Amino acid sequence: MTSPAYSQPIQQTQQAGAGGYAQPGYSQPASPGYAQQGYSQPGYSQPGYTQPPPAYGQSPMQQMTNQFGNMNVAAAPPMAARTVSLMGVPPFIADLHAPQPPIHLPPHASITDSPYANADSSYMCSTINAVPSSEALLKKSRLPLSLVLAPYRRVQDGDDEVPVVTDSVISRCRRCRTYINPFVTFVEGGQRWKCNMCFLLNDVPAAFEFDSQTQQPADKWKRAELNYSCVEFVAPTEYMIRPPQAPAYVFVIDVSYSAVQSGMLATAARTILDSLDRIPDDEKRTKIAFITVDSSLHFYNLNANLTEPQMLVMSDPDDIFLPQPSDLLVGLSESKAVISALLEKLPEMFKDTLVVTNALGSALQAAHKLVSPNGGKIVCLQSTLPTVGTGALKPREDVKLLGTAKETVLLNAASPFYKSFAVDCSRSQVACDMLIFGGQYSDVATLSCLPHYTGGQTYFYPGFNASRSEDALKFAHEFSELLAERIGLEAVIRIRSSRGLRMSAFHGNFFIRSTDLLALPNVPRDQSYCVEVSIEDDIKTSTVCFQTALLHTTCFGERRIRVVTLCLPVTSNMSELYSSVNQQAVAAYLANKGVERALSSKLDDARDAIVNKLIDMMGVYKTHVLGSGQGATPQLTAPDNMKMLPALAFALIKHDALRQTSQIPTDLRSNAMNLLRTMPIQLLLPYIYPNFYSLHNMPPNAGEMSENGVVFPPTMNLTAEKLEAHGCYLLETGQNIYLFVGRGVVPQLCVDLFDTKSYEGLRAGKITLPSLETSLNRKVNLLIAKIREMRRGNYYPQLYLIKEDGDPALRMWFMSHLLEDRTDNVMSYQQFLQHVKDKVNYKPNK
Repeated sequence: MTSPAYSQPIQQTQQAGAGGYAQPGYSQPASPGYAQQGYSQPGYSQPGYTQPPPAYGQSPMQQMTNQFGNMNVAAAPPMAARTVSLMGVPPFIADLHAPQPPIHLPPHASITDSPYANADSSYMCSTINAVPSSEALLKKSRLPLSLVLAPYRRVQDGDDEVPVVTDSVISRCRRCRTYINPFVTFVEGGQRWKCNMCFLLNDVPAAFEFDSQTQQPADKWKRAELNYSCVEFVAPTEYMIRPPQAPAYVFVIDVSYSAVQSGMLATAARTILDSLDRIPDDEKRTKIAFITVDSSLHFYNLNANLTEPQMLVMSDPDDIFLPQPSDLLVGLSESKAVISALLEKLPEMFKDTLVVTNALGSALQAAHKLVSPNGGKIVCLQSTLPTVGTGALKPREDVKLLGTAKETVLLNAASPFYKSFAVDCSRSQVACDMLIFGGQYSDVATLSCLPHYTGGQTYFYPGFNASRSEDALKFAHEFSELLAERIGLEAVIRIRSSRGLRMSAFHGNFFIRSTDLLALPNVPRDQSYCVEVSIEDDIKTSTVCFQTALLHTTCFGERRIRVVTLCLPVTSNMSELYSSVNQQAVAAYLANKGVERALSSKLDDARDAIVNKLIDMMGVYKTHVLGSGQGATPQLTAPDNMKMLPALAFALIKHDALRQTSQIPTDLRSNAMNLLRTMPIQLLLPYIYPNFYSLHNMPPNAGEMSENGVVFPPTMNLTAEKLEAHGCYLLETGQNIYLFVGRGVVPQLCVDLFDTKSYEGLRAGKITLPSLETSLNRKVNLLIAKIREMRRGNYYPQLYLIKEDGDPALRMWFMSHLLEDRTDNVMSYQQFLQHVKDKVNYKPNK
């Protein structure tokens, strides 16, 4: 598609794409990997959803493989992956979201022909879609064997709901307690079933083939637990120690000077008020309380019979007691009027405050006393560093330590109080969410301990000022979604596996109650967990299974067990192992291990660990799969399914969480680490490896609605070589969206996109894109809206305008996302590949 020479600099043509803002003589090359027409991106997790996702997110190929595997036709045996040369070519970004290697199960591995018998990767996936037959083979392969889980992920438009088994018939193995699933076998005429984990024979419950609603015999082969990998059982009373917990929310809100002046208090109060009807309260059992805190604690009597709330002030934060226990935590539905009155008055009550100190620790202890008898959630909105009372912190960020080996000290908690308090909360089924507003140093590293050990979530708003509508909108959106989230309560997760396998390490937000039991007072939607697997004994079977069981209470008062089962083939062939690597799951594993190493040792070690793991894998592939032996080879090669893994590893070591620099404040780095270890893969990929689009020469159908959703422009490689002086570009990480405008941009683009006469009139920084009647503006607004709503999670990416010769800090921030380029102290992607190749060539691989 070539734009003709213009007779006038701002002439527009249909051929130049959306708006025709290319410069005279500029030729737009076709993007490799895409057809000339359409430019829709393939794959469910890609922007635009250009193909409707099959139920449970399985690709059509995976469904067909499962169907063949469960019928009398054997699935095709796994083929050795095509070898790809990596040197001298840019990363194959078009394949980053391509379907991962299919799971090749033997015929009749599952007992029904359901295409949903095996776990969808959005609930549970493995770093390798085939399991080594021995620990020796796993060690020799240097591949990580881990599971990446998001068992409670939200259901979006186009997804099937998780089937619910309501008849209280729950059949489990007597020995290992595995739940019956599509991979068991029936014996003795269907009277007994053999466990697929430990092979014990178990009796089939009499009620398994009886419909309690119709009081008639039923077909057991139609039961959900034999057809779906992910099911939810309504738990009978024996799964309950007590009646199901009612949702309870205690809001701990900072009302010190900075919280009031930044507008946080007013925005928070308005958002809670507007969200009262969204807070889960199906059974009218939800309870709510408020504690405001500066140097004192303020409690509120919210008795439904009052016309106005009563404030009770505790001026000594060192002597915590509940001044009026019965009317502080009240029913949301009964006391809604008085709660609304409080939220409307809160900003006025503290508008003239001059108090700059904060007693957060004492407020947390009071909140715990209030909610711990039955469990619940503490939602903490913090704008000031806690400086008095229990858990007091000091400003400790030292710029001289940033970028040095001693920076790790700043990334770990400064006070033991927050971890020990979080463990106490976990024991009493209390979760904590932290929303931290950083005008100055906030010590995210310490405060995020609370969500980390209680299954909660941390949100960070650096430099928050509600007078900027963009700041207020982002916070209000994310806070409102957090309040409306249909969380699981008083939960535990246990992961079982076939004989010979063991869960050896766990990563994520929870408390490990025993060797394999994860305690989560609160299960947020879409939070991810990573579990390392070790092989203890040689595996003699042709398949192995993993089963995640999440016992929880729903927001509407039912005790349920969500069960997710994954079956994988076993292989003793190194080539099959490498052709079954899921590079997206490996990236999630490396992110978790990188954060773990950075916090336990130092950032240099974390980066080295990621690079060395990549070198190990590439080296084994060279010597043991390709058979190249020791010594130099001219190319660095990888199997086709791993060709983006070097780019993902490289992106991780250049990520804000781990990058070698003294320019990233401690709070920002700590927040980035929190995100890396909690994001599901769908959110994690763009956060590690951003999506980059050209807007000034989009294909005509980009930014338009199609029958398969919004059509995105082709993604571009992350390099400044793609930047034209007259260009306009969009880069998004899932957390932020950047519009980069070259200084030679044609004035008509500024008019059509920003309603500004020229480049000089553009204002850099956080912006809200105006809504205009022009084609380009409509398309870009649609792309931005789609980016903001298409992924799971509560995050609302902010929009930044970057001018090529504008604010140097903003420009440097944008350029740091162009990962393929060399920066001051980090090599370019091609130099990185050369480094990996040299290490692979001369490092012995035993």
